[in-house]
Amino acid sequence: MGIFAWGNLSDKTGAYGSNAITGLNNSAGAGFLVEVVLTFVFVLTVLGVTSKKAGHGSLGGLVIGLTLTLVHILGIGLTGTSVNPARSIGPALAAAVSGNGEPVRVLWIFIIAPLVGGAAAAVCYRYLAGKDTE
Repeated sequence: MGIFAWGNLSDKTGAYGSNAITGLNNSAGAGFLVEVVLTFVFVLTVLGVTSKKAGHGSLGGLVIGLTLTLVHILGIGLTGTSVNPARSIGPALAAAVSGNGEPVRVLWIFIIAPLVGGAAAAVCYRYLAGKDTE
């Protein structure tokens, strides 16, 4: 139970489930870094378990699901955890329509950071797995 209390999860997401960076003293830079690192870990895991070279076909879904769960447990108290721009855009727009513009103000973090984290994971995986990856 202590890990769930770690982030004081009373309401770290904004209106309609939109992301917020309130768990980081409203620091956009810290929120950006958290999203980059969490996305990096998730995408690197996906690339690692789905490659033909690794051969983890039957357990791939379980490993990916558990990694995504861990990423959310670690990040939800800090940023609401996006790791997927599509997951952030809809709730931010819904909040804006209802009169809460804060999620739209920080939306750039939850669009750009996952792209940076995903690209960094792809480059790292390419380096770690060798040049003949598929």
